[in-house]
Amino acid sequence: MRKSFYHFLMRYRGGRPGDDISEFAEAAFLDHGFPKATEDYHEICHYLELNGDYLSSMTTFDKVYEEYLIWEK
Repeated sequence: MRKSFYHFLMRYRGGRPGDDISEFAEAAFLDHGFPKATEDYHEICHYLELNGDYLSSMTTFDKVYEEYLIWEK
């Protein structure tokens, strides 16, 4: 069974201050509405576009999602 994107993202919590991915992971952890159970790119992307004002750039999400896909293989 595949792990959710959120589960993968939580690996980056507690990283270096100022690191975009670590900050994204921490913000997603604190965001109670974040779609935690999905692995669907479009669902997460849509959510972040509407609610992810804590994300400095969607490029950060795209980069982590690409790593997630590689990790899931």
